Amino acid sequence: MLSLPSLSTDQMREVDRLMIEEYHIELLQMMENAGRNLALQARRMLDGDVADRPVVVLAGRGNNGGGGLVAARHLLNWGAWVQLLLTHRPEEYSGVAAHQLSILQAMDAPLAWAEEGWELPPADLIIDAVIGYGLQGDPTGAAANLIALANSSVAPILSLDAPSGLDTATGQVYNPHIVAAATMTLALPKSGLLTAAARSAVGQLYLADISVPPALYERIGLDVPFLFAEDTILAVEVVDGVAHLA
Repeated sequence: MLSLPSLSTDQMREVDRLMIEEYHIELLQMMENAGRNLALQARRMLDGDVADRPVVVLAGRGNNGGGGLVAARHLLNWGAWVQLLLTHRPEEYSGVAAHQLSILQAMDAPLAWAEEGWELPPADLIIDAVIGYGLQGDPTGAAANLIALANSSVAPILSLDAPSGLDTATGQVYNPHIVAAATMTLALPKSGLLTAAARSAVGQLYLADISVPPALYERIGLDVPFLFAEDTILAVEVVDGVAHLA
């Protein structure tokens, strides 16, 4: 098995910075790559056909939420019955996440936002795009409510980049946190996903391409092979805290 380097949270921030400032690969492009791959992974988890399958997408206001909104768009275009549940009212979104949400609003996508007493509709799959890799401390407010709702469902959960409520730097799981059936992380595995404490929250780990140039990894001292020559989503096995391609 091919072992993979992992990224600290600070290294992932540097990857994002270099992508934008040095390689002119904008956040909108990275988000599109992430969201499309997330939709592809969702389709795989639904036996290759999403037509008329109910999917709930939980989306926060940050970049992670934006990736979830991109996935929702693709799934809608492929015929899934998608229900969007936001952490905040649409007018409270900004930046690239607001841009993605505006597309879905133009498509008349069904959406709601977390309020007391709200319940998840029946679903065959839940997509968790509530909190990204910057979490520190227990989720609160609407994010905590959505996490609890997701965990109360019998539907499997697919998390984007990391299960919401998990610290990608340390692997600590906060209260509450998503217990995912699968997690599709981006670029390279985050170090916190590989800890023993994180394994029950992460579920099956996958790695997705967001178009990071190999030379960028060299800039931060990592030797990364051409991982995505055969597919843009790869299954990952974790053995003794080290990620390997399955």
